[in-house]
Amino acid sequence: MDRRTGTSLARLGITGPGAGDTLAKLGWWAGDRPVPGTEEIMWALARSPDQELALRAVERLSQTGPWAEIDRTLRTDSGLRGRLFATLGASTALGDHLIAHPERWTLLADTPDRRNPPPDLSRRTATLLRAVGADPLAPPPGSSGGGRATLTGAEAVTALRNAYRDELLGLASADLAAVGDPSLPVMEVDDVAAQLADLAEAAVSASLAVAMAEQDPPDELRLAVIGMGKCGGRELNYVSDVDVIFVAEPGGDLTQAATKVASRVMRVAGEACFEVDANLRPEGKQGALVRTLDGHVTYYKRWAKTWEFQALLKARPIAGDPALGRFYVDAVAPMVWHAADRDDFVTDVQAMRRRVIEHIPSDQRERELKLGRGGLRDVEFAVQLLQLVHGRTDDALHSPSTLEALAALSDGGYVGRDDGANLGASYRFLRLLEHRLQLQRLRRTHLLPAADDTDALRWLARAARIRPDGRRDVVGVLVSEWQRNSRRVSRLHEKLFYRPLLSSVSRLSADEAQLSTEAAKARLAALGWASPEGALGHLRALTGGVSRAASIQRTLLPVLLDELSSSPDPDRGLLAYRRVSEALASTPWYLRLLRDEGAVAQRLMMLLGTSALVPDLLSRAPEVLRMLATSSTGGSPELTRDPGEVAVALRTTVARQTTPESAVAAARSYRRHEMLRIACADVLGLLDVEQVCTALTSVSEAVVAATLDAVLAAQVGERPARIAVIGMGRLGGGELSYGSDADVLFVCAPLGESTDHQAARWATGVVEKVRRLLGTSSPDPELAIDADLRPEGRSGPMVRTLDSYRQYYARWGEVWEAQALLRARPIAGDPALCREFTELIDPIRYPADGIADASVTEIRRIKARVDAERLPRGADRTTHTKLGLGGLADVEWTVQLLQLCHAGDVPELRTTSTLDGLREAAEAGLITDEDVTELGAGWRMATRARNAIMLVKGKPGDQLPRSGRELAAVASALGYPHGGDPGVFLDDYRRATRRSRAVVERVFYGWSETSG
Repeated sequence: MDRRTGTSLARLGITGPGAGDTLAKLGWWAGDRPVPGTEEIMWALARSPDQELALRAVERLSQTGPWAEIDRTLRTDSGLRGRLFATLGASTALGDHLIAHPERWTLLADTPDRRNPPPDLSRRTATLLRAVGADPLAPPPGSSGGGRATLTGAEAVTALRNAYRDELLGLASADLAAVGDPSLPVMEVDDVAAQLADLAEAAVSASLAVAMAEQDPPDELRLAVIGMGKCGGRELNYVSDVDVIFVAEPGGDLTQAATKVASRVMRVAGEACFEVDANLRPEGKQGALVRTLDGHVTYYKRWAKTWEFQALLKARPIAGDPALGRFYVDAVAPMVWHAADRDDFVTDVQAMRRRVIEHIPSDQRERELKLGRGGLRDVEFAVQLLQLVHGRTDDALHSPSTLEALAALSDGGYVGRDDGANLGASYRFLRLLEHRLQLQRLRRTHLLPAADDTDALRWLARAARIRPDGRRDVVGVLVSEWQRNSRRVSRLHEKLFYRPLLSSVSRLSADEAQLSTEAAKARLAALGWASPEGALGHLRALTGGVSRAASIQRTLLPVLLDELSSSPDPDRGLLAYRRVSEALASTPWYLRLLRDEGAVAQRLMMLLGTSALVPDLLSRAPEVLRMLATSSTGGSPELTRDPGEVAVALRTTVARQTTPESAVAAARSYRRHEMLRIACADVLGLLDVEQVCTALTSVSEAVVAATLDAVLAAQVGERPARIAVIGMGRLGGGELSYGSDADVLFVCAPLGESTDHQAARWATGVVEKVRRLLGTSSPDPELAIDADLRPEGRSGPMVRTLDSYRQYYARWGEVWEAQALLRARPIAGDPALCREFTELIDPIRYPADGIADASVTEIRRIKARVDAERLPRGADRTTHTKLGLGGLADVEWTVQLLQLCHAGDVPELRTTSTLDGLREAAEAGLITDEDVTELGAGWRMATRARNAIMLVKGKPGDQLPRSGRELAAVASALGYPHGGDPGVFLDDYRRATRRSRAVVERVFYGWSETSG
C-alpha cells in the first residue's frame, strides 16, 4: 500500500495495517481510491465501530461460498451494508457465527420487516420449536398433550444454539443498522429489550420441548415456567441470566418427574442459549426447584421476605402450561400489592439496596453501569419501590416493565412529568451502553472500559452512535454523557421519593408531581416514618410561604429526606431538623452551607436521625456545622482537634473575661461547643472510644481549672491558703463519658501565718463559689462537681488541709478509700500543693508490701454488695454497662485490685488509667495477654455503649435498650449498619462482656476454672 493509498484510507478512518491490500483483494480499492460502484461500501465500512475488526471479518467471509452473491448485493443494498459492517465491527461473537454459517447472510439483507422488525413472539417460538423438531401447532410444551421435540441430547442443543444465534444475529443487525447507515431506522433500546425477552421465551419453550421428550413424564403433568427479573419485565439484555420459577400440577408423585424436566430445561437452555437461574424461587438455592401452586402460595403467605414480593413484581408466564402460569400470577399478585403494608418493608428494601452497593468491588464502582450509584439498578429500585407503595390503590402501576411503570407513575402524578421523562432517557442511555458492551463478545458485563483504555471507549462510543461535538472527540463525549446521566439518575432518585411529598404541603409548579395527602402519608410510612402526619406537618412548616428560606428548603428537602430515611429514627431526625432550622433562621449562612456542601447535609441528617444530644447542643453552637465539611483530602481535621490545644484555647478565652460570672459563661459555652464537636465526630466514626474519653476529660478539666482561676482572680486581699483540685473516679482516670459527673477532692494548705482553720474556711468559700457557678441553671450541659469521695463522705468538710488528709488516712482510712485514691490525679490549682498531695497519697494507694489477704477479701465483699444493691430493679445484668457482668465496674475493680496488691513493687502500675493499668499488668506478668485482650474489649464495648446511650437518648443511662428504634440507634451510633439486625450488636456486646466476666471471676474473685 503506497503513501497516497494510506492517506486516502485514513480520511475514512481505516488505518489498520494492510487494510489497502485487503480491500484490493476484495475488489473494492484500486490505487488511491475506491473501485467505482464500491464508494458506499467504503463509507459503510468507515462508519463501523471497529473498521479493522470488521475488515478482518469480511476477509474471512470472502473465503466462503456465498461471498460472490454477498459482494454483488452489498453494492446495491444499503440495508445490508449498514447491518453487515456495523455488526462485524460491533460483535466478534456474531461475526464468528456468520462466518461459520455464511448462508445466513440473508438475515441482514434489506426487507421491510428488517428495517424495523416488529415484535413477533409467535414466529420466533415457531422457529425455535421447529429447530428441535417440535410441532409449533401442537399445544405448548409442558401442558397436557403438549408438543415434544424429536431431537434430543447434543443434537438438540446444537440445533437450538444455531437457531437462537440466527435470531440474535437478525435482531442485533437491525439494532446496529443505523450505526452503519444513518438513514436506516433506529430501534429504541426498550423495543430491543422486549424482543430479546421474546426470543428468550421462545428458547425456553424449545428447551422445554426437548426436556419433555428426553424425560417423558406422564401426560397429566402440567409444568409452567414463570419469567422473573428482566425476562419477566420484557427488558432483557443481550446476555443475561434468565430468571425463572417453576410451578407444576398435580404434584404428589409427579413432583419428582417435574423436577427432572425443570432441571433438564435449565441445562439445555444453558448449553444452547443462556444461563437459566431459578434462585428467586422460595427458599432460594436451598428450596425445592419445583413446587405446586398451593406450595408457592403457602410459602409466600407464611415465610416470604419483602424482597421476594419486590421480585414478584415482574412475574410473568413465559413457557409451559399457559393456564397454570396465569393461575400462579393471579394467586401471588394480591400479596405483591400489599407488601408495603408489612412492618419490615422499609428495612428489607433499604437493606437490599445497600447489599447491592456493598458487593461491588471498590475498583469497579466508578465504572459499574448496573449496580453503581446513578446506575440502572437505582432507576429500577426507585420505580419498584414507588410501584409497591402506590400500586396498592392504583392498578395502572402494575406493569412489570421499568419504563412502562415509570410512564404510569408520571401519568398518575406520582412522579413529575419532566422528572419521569429525564429518568427514562437516562435509563435508555445506560441500557444502550450495556447492550453494546455485551454484544462485543456476547458476555455478561456491566463495566465501562477503564478511563485509560481510549481504544475501548472509542469503540463503545461509535457502537452507541455517539458523535464528536466539535469541542470533544467521541471518547470525551461518551465519558461526559455517562457522567451526566449517572448524576441525573442519582439526583432524580432522590426527587422521585421525596419531591412529590412537598406537593402535599406547598405550592409547586404545574409540571411537578401532585400527591394527595393520603398518598403522601402512604409514601412516608413506606419510607420509614412512624408518624407520617407529623412528618407532613414539619414539611409544611419548613416549606410554607414565599421566603427565600422556604424556597431553599424545597430544594434541599428531597436530598435531606433521602438521607434521613437511612437514619435510625427519621421521625426524630425531621423534628430535630425543623427545630434547628427555626433556631438558626436568622443565621445567614446555615441553609447556604447545607445547599452548597453535600457532605454537611449528609452528615447532619445522620446525626439528627441518630442522636438526641446533637440537636440539643446544635441550636446554641451552630458554628460546629461548618466542621462537618470535609477537606480537599477527604478528612475532617476540625472535628478531630487535639484535646491539648482545645484546653489551652479554652483557658485563654476564659482568662480574657473580667468577672467570674462571665468567665464561667464563656467556659461553659466553650465546653458546649466541644461536646457537640466530640459527639459529631463520635457518631460519624471519626474518633475511637479512648480519644472520646480523653477529649471529654480534657475539656471538663479545663473548665474546672478556668473557673477556679477566675474565682481566685476576683478575690480581694491576700490569700490565706493554696488550693488544689484532685480529679477522682472517671475524671481522674481520664475516662469521662458524656454524662459523667466530675468527681473531685479539694485540698488546701495555709499560707503565711494563717491557721489551718482560717485556710479551710477561706478555701471552702472559694470552692463553694466554683461549685455554685458551675451548677447554675443554664441551657448548657451541666458539669456537676461531686465531692462525695472525700473523707467521711457527705458528712465530712468540703475542703481539708493537707495535714487533715494526712491525719485522716493515717488514723481512719479504709481499704476502699485507698482504692478510690488509685484514680486521684491533680487537675487544677497550686502545682506545688498538687505534688505534695500526690506524695501524701502514693504510699496509701501503692502500699510497699501490697495489701493483706483480709483487705483483698473486704474489697471482694464490697464489690459483691455493690453488684447486688446498686443494680436498678428490673435491670438486665447482661446488658447493664456499668454494673453488669463484664462491664465497667468489673474491669475497673479488677485492675484496681492488681494495683493495690502489686503497684508498690511495680512502679509501672502507678497509673490512673484503666487500660494503661491493664497493659502494664500484662507487661509485669501479673495477667496474660489474652486476659488483657478480653478485659480491654469488655471495657471498651461497655464504655462505647454507655456513650452511645447518652448520644441517642440525650440523657445519661447505663442500661442498653432491649429492642426498638432506640436499640437500632445505639447500634448505628456504634458503627453497625443501619437497617441491619440490632441483635447483632447485642450479641457482640454480650459476647465481649461474657468473656470479660470470665477473666474477672478468675483474676478478681480468684475462682478456678472448675469452681462455682
